[in-house]
Amino acid sequence: MRDYLLQQVRCLDPVSGQDAVLDIWVAAGRIEAMAPQLSPPSGVTVIPAAGRILGPGLVDLYSHSSEPGYESRETIASLLAAAQGGGFTRIHLLPDMAPPLDRPAGLADWPRRLGHECPIQVGFWGALTQNLAGEQMAELADLRQAGVVGFTDGRPLPHLGLVRRLLEYVKPWGIPVALWPWESRLAGVGVAREGAIALALGLPEVPASTETAALAALLEVIASVDTAVHLLRISTARSVELLRQARNSGVPVTASTPWFHLLLSTTDLGSLHPHLRVTPPLGTPEDREALIAGITAGWVDAVAVDHTPYTYEEKTVPFGVAPSGMVGYGLVLPLLWERLVTPGSWEARTLWKALSTRPAACLGQAPPQLIPGSRAEWVLFDPDLPWDVTPQTLCSQAINTPWLHQSCRGRVVALSSIDGSYRSLEQPGASC
Repeated sequence: MRDYLLQQVRCLDPVSGQDAVLDIWVAAGRIEAMAPQLSPPSGVTVIPAAGRILGPGLVDLYSHSSEPGYESRETIASLLAAAQGGGFTRIHLLPDMAPPLDRPAGLADWPRRLGHECPIQVGFWGALTQNLAGEQMAELADLRQAGVVGFTDGRPLPHLGLVRRLLEYVKPWGIPVALWPWESRLAGVGVAREGAIALALGLPEVPASTETAALAALLEVIASVDTAVHLLRISTARSVELLRQARNSGVPVTASTPWFHLLLSTTDLGSLHPHLRVTPPLGTPEDREALIAGITAGWVDAVAVDHTPYTYEEKTVPFGVAPSGMVGYGLVLPLLWERLVTPGSWEARTLWKALSTRPAACLGQAPPQLIPGSRAEWVLFDPDLPWDVTPQTLCSQAINTPWLHQSCRGRVVALSSIDGSYRSLEQPGASC
């Protein structure tokens, strides 16, 4: 359905600053008109939307695809269903498939995998180094020609000399480069953020300097080369301060944090639930508050999903040996709304910026907008709709999340992406 009228919906548009109850008429997949009240044109389907929120489609900066190579964890069809069900109209996949996306031939089979009727936009990060080994430069010029959205290994690069050469090489292109500040030698075998809680639980510790020392070094290199870089997986209060200082000094960086670092901290580790094992490890309550404030202030630009699927068997092990990561597409918007917007920590537009327009800007893309003439790329969200987190409602083959079998409030009920069509997700599992 490409011609419809959304009636009395709360329209949030971070770019224009709009936050008002409007009627929105979409014709041929584009927004034709927006006004406090519109008369339904002849033959146009009217969709009552009072009490619901219409925002630009959500944009995920980076997540993992298990296909090809690890289809037992999740297929691309499962991933797309989960992303669509969570309101994401654009997703961008890291190159750590098997084989990794370190040469243009790796992109050749993706049109077939995605299919002709893929409901959302899918972009791909190309690898910076061959086989993601952090030693030799990948075929960057050929990958760029093949259409990658940018370059990252999604892993720490251990040699700053190589980082400098990579940044010098790609600088003329103006294409996004993403780096993860993480010093593996400092992390050692640690699995939890250093402090009294890790000590009490008997967990090997990861010092905060694992991230901050690497970040400080990267910022120096980035400043000297003056190539724009996006920094992945920021998780500490000190990192937010370093970013504030760097950006005030004109260092060309943007940054993101995975969504769960805004909701969880070391105080949640008492259960030793293996789904809470993530890298970077959950920070302290002070880290969490600093990240929330950093996004409000703009020192941290965006919230990433970093969707990381695993099988039930892989995660059903003791915390200390569980693989790192959790799924999140269906949970990000409801939980951040419920925990941050509802109590007043964030304005609704702050959340939408962090999940939509700012991620697009970090990628150098035009952001989705709700203005007359724009393509209808939006998500319709009911903040009061209760639902239970189950394998069916997550729409993902993977269910490694600590929120499994819990109740949530707030659900995506429809979205529009590639062709501007209205796609209803009202029935549980409708996107699956």
